[in-house]
Amino acid sequence: MDKKRIAVVILNWNGADMMRRYLPFVIRNSQSLADVIVADNGSTDASCTVVRDEFPEVRLIALPENYGFAEGYNRALAGLDYEFYLLLNSDIEPDADWLAPLLAYMDHHPEVAACQPKLLSMSERRRFEYAGAAGGFMDRYGYPFCRGRIFDTVEEDRGQYDTPAYVLWATGAALLIRRSDWESAGGLDGRFFAHQEEIDLCWRLGCRGRRVACVPQSRAWHVGGASLAQGNPRKTFLNFRNNLMMLYKNLPDGELRRVMRIRFWLDLLARIQFAVKGDWANARAISRARREFKAMRPTLRADRERNLQAATTDRAPGHTTYAILAAYHLKGKKRFSQL
Repeated sequence: MDKKRIAVVILNWNGADMMRRYLPFVIRNSQSLADVIVADNGSTDASCTVVRDEFPEVRLIALPENYGFAEGYNRALAGLDYEFYLLLNSDIEPDADWLAPLLAYMDHHPEVAACQPKLLSMSERRRFEYAGAAGGFMDRYGYPFCRGRIFDTVEEDRGQYDTPAYVLWATGAALLIRRSDWESAGGLDGRFFAHQEEIDLCWRLGCRGRRVACVPQSRAWHVGGASLAQGNPRKTFLNFRNNLMMLYKNLPDGELRRVMRIRFWLDLLARIQFAVKGDWANARAISRARREFKAMRPTLRADRERNLQAATTDRAPGHTTYAILAAYHLKGKKRFSQL
């Protein structure tokens, strides 16, 4: 039997119920082209037992503790010998034959380091899913958005983004990446723990002349919020802290100071908005995120220098020069096609 080129790796943490519900879809719709692997991130539920007893065709990698999404994947992939890695959330239902379009696209586009399928909502199956939709972009101040989702406005899928396209970032919920690019870029930044680590990785790749794409001929449905729900203060903390880390690591010298100055006021405005609504937990989460970023900044300096030295361009494809906040709130541009 020929060796399979793709390792579909699901990083699991206390997701025994998710395994039972969605792993059968992954196995059935992937095993002709890929080996399916579950990397357990130190679960305290019955996850490992479920995989061993109910899914013997799946390889289990049992990590000794919860390293978070970023470092968990770094450790899980370190010993795998495949041409491609596919990072897949445990709450994903992939379409039948979903891997073939992704693999064909990568084979025909050697300039592309990573790609994603079209990501749709499990609860509203004709609507895009927040976490990645049809491929991600980022505005000049670090705010991510997608084809099919800008802030909380999520579009119905009417085929409007069915053309493959270069993007800045592909969702970590279903990310296919060449092993060579994963290793050359150094994988995910484990200090992020979770949230926006895939944007950081894709941004690094884009600045080094590699491309990232969405291939909408491949589809997958995502539950979303399985680890931390939208509005959870822990999620707010990670998103704000990690976004500042990402900006510091990747922005060129001529842009960094100005962007960080504007972000100080935008983050202050976000804190005030939470406080006005009486949501003090999320307001405090933003303050804590900024304090922790400031404390961590010296540890990021060497990474920043390496990233800037390796960059072949100051602006990766999909990193826009406009402010998405102004486009969305002042100009009423709620859909990607209006930008």
